[in-house]
Amino acid sequence: MKYRTLGRHDGGLKVSAIGIGCMPMIRGGNIRYGAADDDESIATIHEAIDLGITFFDTAEMYGPFSNEELVGEAIKGKRDGLVIATKFAMRWSGNEAVGVDGSPENARRACEGSLKRLGIETIDLFYQHRVDPDVPIEETIGGMAELVNEGKVRHIGLSEAAADTVRRAAKVHPITALQSEYSVWERDIEGEILDACRDNGIGFVPYSPLGRGFLAGGIRSLDDLAADDWRRNDPRYQPDTLPQNLKIVDAIAEVAERHGVSNAQVALAWLLAQGDDVVPIPGVKRRVTMRDSAAAADLTLDAEDVAAIAAAAPAGGTAGPRYNEAGMKRVKL
Repeated sequence: MKYRTLGRHDGGLKVSAIGIGCMPMIRGGNIRYGAADDDESIATIHEAIDLGITFFDTAEMYGPFSNEELVGEAIKGKRDGLVIATKFAMRWSGNEAVGVDGSPENARRACEGSLKRLGIETIDLFYQHRVDPDVPIEETIGGMAELVNEGKVRHIGLSEAAADTVRRAAKVHPITALQSEYSVWERDIEGEILDACRDNGIGFVPYSPLGRGFLAGGIRSLDDLAADDWRRNDPRYQPDTLPQNLKIVDAIAEVAERHGVSNAQVALAWLLAQGDDVVPIPGVKRRVTMRDSAAAADLTLDAEDVAAIAAAAPAGGTAGPRYNEAGMKRVKL
């Protein structure tokens, strides 16, 4: 496994070039990407560690709460050398989210809950999962910085923040990473947002780097998804958008065939080629897909490959928004 560094402050945060998004391992709960099995999920994390992957991403939202518990169970006795990232955003009434809350008090509540569920003493990277438009980012980051000063958090991150928000946050405390959706079919962060990160020495962590699995090539219609699969509601998977988006998958497949590798490896290698400060976190729940994604760290695309993919999937060229209307109102704030 190769390694990269997120952020430039105090030497940054060294992580594996490919991280693991643990959300698909969710135990039932609120966001299902097909059925997950706890034993297989834990075995997947264990094998990922054996392969040299150090970067694992979860959030209190996933489940909610149960995904952190699963990750905590999996890393017990294996904590040394790992980088555990989690996120907060919501205010809760039991297991029901009742609104976004970026207050320092909510950051502290979430942090302390996550530490218990994960069974660790310090969160390596603590993100604000979604920006709260009603709480100034300076106030939120100030509260998160207190957790750093207390040793409960090592590094601070943001998720789905706008360029101006990133710049304002970095004036309060060093920001190590911005996590937002970025992939061959979602390139909206290129330009202003990525520039804001690089101007402030902030690493970039693409989530859904495989388009929620679509870019891997195994999904050609909604019939390929289980009845309760969250992606059935994804605007980009619908009958009026999917045929156009399959053209992107086919372009990736042509590059994959030339190299004798999988679609997923090409899509991840394309992201890695966008800069040494980019660390994708493909979501996995099975060992076989984790192994495949991990191998992308050793795949180097040539300029012709990168250009061919970019031409087939220009920024803004994907059919359909990446979330429904409500979801789109929570990004780039």
